[in-house]
Amino acid sequence: MTIPPDPAPRQQRLLLLDTASLYFRAFFGVPDTITAPDGTPVNAVRGLLDFIARLASEYQPTHLVCCWDDDWRPQWRVDLVPSYKQHRVEEVVPGAAPDVEVVPDPLEVQIPVILAVLEALGLAVVGAPEAEADDVIGTLATDAGMPVDIVTGDRDLFQLVDDDAEVRVLYTARGVGKHEKVTDAVVLEKYGVHANQYADFATMRGDASDGLPGVAGVGDKTASSLLSAHGDLARIRAAAADPSVAMAAGLRSKINAASDYLDVAPEVVAVRRHLDLGVGLADLVVPGGDEDHPLPRAPESLVELVDRWGLDSSVQRVLAAFTR
Repeated sequence: MTIPPDPAPRQQRLLLLDTASLYFRAFFGVPDTITAPDGTPVNAVRGLLDFIARLASEYQPTHLVCCWDDDWRPQWRVDLVPSYKQHRVEEVVPGAAPDVEVVPDPLEVQIPVILAVLEALGLAVVGAPEAEADDVIGTLATDAGMPVDIVTGDRDLFQLVDDDAEVRVLYTARGVGKHEKVTDAVVLEKYGVHANQYADFATMRGDASDGLPGVAGVGDKTASSLLSAHGDLARIRAAAADPSVAMAAGLRSKINAASDYLDVAPEVVAVRRHLDLGVGLADLVVPGGDEDHPLPRAPESLVELVDRWGLDSSVQRVLAAFTR
């Protein structure tokens, strides 16, 4: 394995990866015939590394974080909305441990390999107790002091888009190679709301993939028109509760009937922005970004992992991306 020279300094930019979103996409998008020398599947490992190489090469970040789900279904969110991600639960674990998510066995065996390779490369992997990767992303994207690109296939993170702070989402719904750069104008064009209204929009519309029922009878167009007329969910609810405010009787009834849901759902939908992650910007510098962050951090461990899992070409692409 050839280790390239350290790269030249570059303009500051933070790249935040919704890691699980990417390795799930890799697992289902890369042929399962991609295996290690011992026959173990490594399609998700190699796919994720190739995604990182592509993104790092295109955007040249100075800081990069693989944001992690320490708890993919935090109990505090379930306590507020019991149906939250319920359909994704494979096993309920008693006590404080997170419930087990439905993950295909050939992917599950690759997750420890993914973590080991990211660690050996020197990439920051950051999670937090009782928090999803979305919450880690929200915290790191807020007041970052530099442009931020968030890589995800999850629309919930559109609420973090902020043109003034140069925070955008690289949306991978059509694939990493065909990702869409989502700014406030894109959110407005797609949904008729601004990014800072998106969480309220999603709360009312609901999201079957997250087990959020929404307000019965309120879809995208109605949620958008309500937000256009009233500004935010609090004002919409106040208008629905006030007979003197003009609102269609049927719509008023739907909003008021969903009062219990609307009392709690906004906290579930809102991405947390102020977690104590125990890291600073210096911990997030890309490998090779300065003398304190060698490329890679653990060359002997990386060589061993590359040989064991057959990752040479994918790792070489990642290393090359950080030297351009």
